[in-house]
Amino acid sequence: MSTQPPVLATFSTEDASHLRLLSIFHYVLGGLTALFSLFPLIHVGIGIAALSGGLPMESNGGPASLGETRLFGWMFIAIGSLLVMSGLTLAGFMAYAGRCLARRRRHTLCLVVAGLSCMLMPLGTVLGVFTLIVLLRPSVKVAFDPARIAHD
Repeated sequence: MSTQPPVLATFSTEDASHLRLLSIFHYVLGGLTALFSLFPLIHVGIGIAALSGGLPMESNGGPASLGETRLFGWMFIAIGSLLVMSGLTLAGFMAYAGRCLARRRRHTLCLVVAGLSCMLMPLGTVLGVFTLIVLLRPSVKVAFDPARIAHD
C-alpha cells in the first residue's frame, strides 16, 4: 500500500480573476437589491396616509371604523418596513461579501450570501451559482485559508 502526499491545490491567476469579477458583481447586485428594496416604501406611505385620515376607506359599503383604519395603516407600515429592512440588510451583506471576496476573507460568509442571493431571480441566481462554483474549488479554498494569510 503506497501512501502519496496530498496534492495541494495552487491558487491561479484565473482564480484571482474570477474572485475579482465576482466581487464587482456582488457590489453591483447589492446596489440593485438596495434600490429595489425601497419599493415597499410605497406601502409605508399608504399606511401613514390611512393613519392620518388622508386615505378614504370603506368597509361593507360604508365608511370603515377607526379601529379598522388603524389596523390597516399599522399593518401596511409594519409589513412595508419589514420588507425594506430585510432588503437593505441583504443588500448590505451582498456588498460586504463582495469586499470579502476581493480580500479573500470569510469563506463561509461568502458561501452563505451566495446561497441567499440565489433567491433573487434571475441575476441573483446566476451570481449565486457562479459564486458557489468558484468558492467550492479546492484552490480557492486554499486562498481563503487564515494560516496562509498570517504567513504572507
